Amino acid sequence: MVNKVQLIGRLGKDPEVRATQENVAFARFSLATDTHWTDRNGDKQSRAEWHNVLAWGRLAEICGEYLRKGRLVFVEGRLQTRSWEDEGGQRHSRTEVVIHDLKILEPKQPVEAPQPPADNPAEIPF
Repeated sequence: MVNKVQLIGRLGKDPEVRATQENVAFARFSLATDTHWTDRNGDKQSRAEWHNVLAWGRLAEICGEYLRKGRLVFVEGRLQTRSWEDEGGQRHSRTEVVIHDLKILEPKQPVEAPQPPADNPAEIPF
């Protein structure tokens, strides 16, 4: 049997990095993927799908250091569903993509070069 997930998408928010009681880092973030198609009337349509992503250990630390909202990434991992009961007895479940691989697909935002002051062009030495 195979439980493998590969996604390319954009972060919906900055990763939330925390640690377990045993001091193991974990990071959670949402990832948006989208689908585009043309409907029967010839109109272009699109739909975003949101995925809950979980990373552990050093990968979680890397997520916290380098990922930000809007960043385009490739993630690979497996699906995991967990269930719990809240204080009120309400049952909850959540399906997450537990990742073991991450690739950032775009460079950091370029830093703008400082512009010379435009006050006095005669001061420019050429």
